[in-house]
Amino acid sequence: MEAIDRAAEVLGSQKALAELCGVSKGAVSQWKDENRRVPAEYCPLIELATNGVVRCEELRPDVAWHVLRGSRQAVAQGAAA
Repeated sequence: MEAIDRAAEVLGSQKALAELCGVSKGAVSQWKDENRRVPAEYCPLIELATNGVVRCEELRPDVAWHVLRGSRQAVAQGAAA
């Protein structure tokens, strides 16, 4: 099952996923097309809303999420010091 389908299943429907992201249900359907992937800015929102069941890395493997995750951890560690 594709990551978009799993996200829709966790959230209840493609419509619920579309509403979460503020886009049309048609847009969500188009994200399944390899040439029209999920815009990267929605990936963290989807990961959070699915409680990590669907991760950013699955939605957009072409984005260096490890860099962003590392930066967030570094900031959190700096704030705790």
